[in-house]
Amino acid sequence: LMRCLVWKSFTQILLFSCPFQGGLLEGMSITVCGRVLPEADRFEVDLYHESDFVLHLNPRYDEGSGYVVHNTYQNNVWGKEETKSQTPFPRGQLFDLQILVTLSSYKISAHWKPFSEYKHRMPFSDVDRVYVKGMMELNLVAFQYLAPHHAAPPGSFYEYLKKKKCYKIVIPLIHNQTVPYKSIIRGGVQPGKLFIIQGVILDNRMEIFLRHKTGIAFYYSPRFEENVVVCNSYEDGMWGKQEQSELVLFKRGEPMQVTIYSSRLHYRVFVNGQQTQTYSHRYMKLEEIDVLEVSGDAQLSFVQA
Repeated sequence: LMRCLVWKSFTQILLFSCPFQGGLLEGMSITVCGRVLPEADRFEVDLYHESDFVLHLNPRYDEGSGYVVHNTYQNNVWGKEETKSQTPFPRGQLFDLQILVTLSSYKISAHWKPFSEYKHRMPFSDVDRVYVKGMMELNLVAFQYLAPHHAAPPGSFYEYLKKKKCYKIVIPLIHNQTVPYKSIIRGGVQPGKLFIIQGVILDNRMEIFLRHKTGIAFYYSPRFEENVVVCNSYEDGMWGKQEQSELVLFKRGEPMQVTIYSSRLHYRVFVNGQQTQTYSHRYMKLEEIDVLEVSGDAQLSFVQA
């Protein structure tokens, strides 16, 4: 059983710890989304093996515009620091951080733009825990496998993630909701807003709507009969161009979790902890999107809106 622990002190230092099994594979990506607190002096994202830091990624704010330290801690000794100036994670701002595993290095991106590269000093297959700490608010930790043409070995982290999820989930949670379900979104869909829908699709399809007064900003629908996931928007009395992708990770009658994360430019959709869609905003007045609806052949266990 994967157990993810979240602790927050009165000094606003957050601690998130999530173990996993089987090590990392080439092509895996770890995404961390949140907000740096305005008074932050540092935060860190670490990939652990037992008591070693396989990768220590540490944005700091004690000099000028800030900088990011990369390092490895092995056998009770820190290695040589690799520093990148001009941090892409400014104080008080939302951030998206991605760590992509390649054979030779970790490729680190911020807001989906390349930022740095860190050559492996320890085997990435040894990593057994993700750890996030510091003066920040954490919205999401998720995993994605970006190299489906490589077969994942039995018992690997990829196979494990197909069965487990690793999220920092915040209240309020609305339990055991009937469908159709409708909820008012207080304050609109600001960047950093997170929606979590958990339950079971019983028959053909489920539909999720993010609505405003005159249209649908985002429509998301997994459909078993067509074996597709459909994304679209409805504006000025017309549906826009439909975006389709193959139906993966959903199974009829089995528990599922859909997480929709709104960034400044996109909705990012995660299914059972793996990113499956990126949908560019077509309706840009995010603060006017004020209703979440779920309908279709589904039974909901809880909703966070």
